[in-house]
Amino acid sequence: MTNDKKRPVIIGVTGGSGSGKTTVAKAIYDRLHGNSIMIINQDTYYNDQSDMTMAERKAVNYDHPLAFDNDLMYKQLHDLRNGKSIEMPVYNYAEFNRTHETIHTEPQDVIIIEGILILYDQRLRDLMDIKVYVDTDDDIRIIRRIQRDMQERGRSLDSVITQYKKTVKPMYHQFVEPTKRYADIIVPEGGQNKVAIDLLSTKVKDILVQRGHSELNN
Repeated sequence: MTNDKKRPVIIGVTGGSGSGKTTVAKAIYDRLHGNSIMIINQDTYYNDQSDMTMAERKAVNYDHPLAFDNDLMYKQLHDLRNGKSIEMPVYNYAEFNRTHETIHTEPQDVIIIEGILILYDQRLRDLMDIKVYVDTDDDIRIIRRIQRDMQERGRSLDSVITQYKKTVKPMYHQFVEPTKRYADIIVPEGGQNKVAIDLLSTKVKDILVQRGHSELNN
């Protein structure tokens, strides 16, 4: 088991789809680049749906807590926290399913977890040292989601809008937004908030130094 003083700093970054949480996570990563750091996306832990048809997979509500394999995510985060390597699953958005591949992942000094529902499960929350909620207006989030899903995930405009109205928006208000109360820090406007990102990065460095990690790179 890892010496508690030198265990990784785990940062949770959450918010609605298109809020800019990924941008915030990457910005923190870039500020600490050159150190022992990694990002884990919650989407990686969507349930294995190999026993379902494509039509059944497309019908799944991917914005509901039950869409995620939180048991596996908790186990693997717990292992990383204790200095053990993991075999991280790989998710294919086009197939709406995990692939048969995994990525061998070694523990790092800083672990950033990002996803829409990472603060929903208390087990995951309890592993985090810093919990961040990225708060962005609904109109901005839907525009970003349309651009991302069409350009990066091969979705049609109609399918993105239909999914947003049917599941994304109602699930956000039912499950995602209420987790804001668990956040240590609320960041308005996502990746545009340079002050918040600078403060978070400085705080992470302070925690690492306090835990006796070797001198950090700037």
